[in-house]
Amino acid sequence: MHYNALSQPLICEYTVRKSDKKLENQLRITLTEVCEASLKEDTGFQWLTHTVDYQKFPDSLQITCMFDTPENLAEFLKSAHKAALTELIRDKLDSVGIRLKKPERQVVFDIEGDENKGEWH
Repeated sequence: MHYNALSQPLICEYTVRKSDKKLENQLRITLTEVCEASLKEDTGFQWLTHTVDYQKFPDSLQITCMFDTPENLAEFLKSAHKAALTELIRDKLDSVGIRLKKPERQVVFDIEGDENKGEWH
């Protein structure tokens, strides 16, 4: 249960379903495979993460790939590696029954420690 600053219980509008937990675990395993494969490339890629609203799944799924420097990210975005990584993510998720409808919007790229100010590359 969550509490606010006055220690009053807040009402949780969404209860985590068992199916959501299974999906989360599958996402974690699949994206870990993508991450491990991507770390072998010399692109400045460091790690990835995801966010999702299971009430709007899979449309709400967003994968963020993090890079070490602005220079490496800029080079990556201009290279064929961007399309290859996006395709790898899409293919790996497809292989477990998770389909990205708009991978160009659902896979984004950023820099470690960057505040991004709501703007994704």
